[in-house]
Amino acid sequence: MTQEDFTFTIDGVEIAASPGQTIMEAADAAGVYIPRLCDHQGLRHQGSCRVCTVKANGHSTSACTQPAEPGMKVDNETPHISKLRRDLVEMLFHEGNHLCPICEESGNCELQAMAYRLGMTEPTKFPYLEPSRGLDASHPDIALDTNRCISCGRCIRASQDVDHKGIFGYVGRGIHRRVAVNGPDLAQTDAAITDHAISKDVCPVGCIIRKGEGFATPIGEREFDRGLIGSEIEGKRHE
Repeated sequence: MTQEDFTFTIDGVEIAASPGQTIMEAADAAGVYIPRLCDHQGLRHQGSCRVCTVKANGHSTSACTQPAEPGMKVDNETPHISKLRRDLVEMLFHEGNHLCPICEESGNCELQAMAYRLGMTEPTKFPYLEPSRGLDASHPDIALDTNRCISCGRCIRASQDVDHKGIFGYVGRGIHRRVAVNGPDLAQTDAAITDHAISKDVCPVGCIIRKGEGFATPIGEREFDRGLIGSEIEGKRHE
């Protein structure tokens, strides 16, 4: 640690941090996993999914946007916070059409994996909205199925900040908000299979589809067949 570094606690565990680090960044470095869906390494923080909500000095905040502070006391895994996260994830399932058994992202889907981590195997609390949104398969290499979109905004930030194209953006409000493209359809944009926004790990669900690659990984070898989401971060505590 440098003279400017400091410590704070998460669930009673002392965490080292540097000035400017968010709670999540410091936690990741220390091997403490805080669930998240909209946050993604290399993209600016957004804080919209609220799955990373923690209590910092008694106040609810998103861990991906809240700077860590010296002596801060953070609650990450409490019954109240776990219930909040399960409810948020369950609502995402009910607001879209997530048919995991037939989805090509099953086993690689962060929403599905988050549900398993939070102990949610069957959504039951809320009515299914069953939206009917058209599939845009006009592009030769890419398809867009917004029935599965969870409005994480990762594709938008990747396209704007990394690809410098601005292919994706939001339309609609509230539960009707979805991702759209800056053209009549995907084929009439300058989207390319090589764009960072189209890469496999940017979209956390099966909304952005790379044609010709579905079901390529056998069951048992998919990303979350090997361990719970976040296990790669928690593994740092044992290194």
